[in-house]
Amino acid sequence: MKKVIISSKNPVKINAVKSGFQKMFPDETFDYMGVSVQSEVSDQPLTDNETFQGATNRANNAKSLFAEADYWVGIEGGIEKIDNEMEVFAWVFIISNNQKGQSKTATFLLPKKIVSLVNQGKELGTANDIVFNKTNSKQKNGTVGILTNDIINRTTYYVDAVVLALIPFKNDELY
Repeated sequence: MKKVIISSKNPVKINAVKSGFQKMFPDETFDYMGVSVQSEVSDQPLTDNETFQGATNRANNAKSLFAEADYWVGIEGGIEKIDNEMEVFAWVFIISNNQKGQSKTATFLLPKKIVSLVNQGKELGTANDIVFNKTNSKQKNGTVGILTNDIINRTTYYVDAVVLALIPFKNDELY
């Protein structure tokens, strides 16, 4: 059985990784473990590059701590200012001993009230909780779930990006 280390204890990220691996490798069995590691970026990454670096750092730091695994997965959510608006997204970075894969989620724009709170230094999850009167929404349906009325929740939002990041592992001979 292959071991997958997920560089988060957030159930949203753990479930997204499990679902993505199961979709890409339905005939394989995996053992999953969520661990806390540092992203070495801001608590709220504010650029595409910083967000990608956070996902990369998480996967690499998980590999350093748990070298006995087969896959290490980093997921980092971030935002980026575009003109007077803010776009939200996440990066997924997956490594093995001989391969890497990466993918970015779809993006969407944040409502003005949330943008205002983020501009004041609040983390996106905290801003959601304030605006929508929620508690710990980042470990539940997240911004995307709140804004779409759970048509897309935070877990399903990440699953496709996990699947896309696994393309090089599924098609190793091409990469």
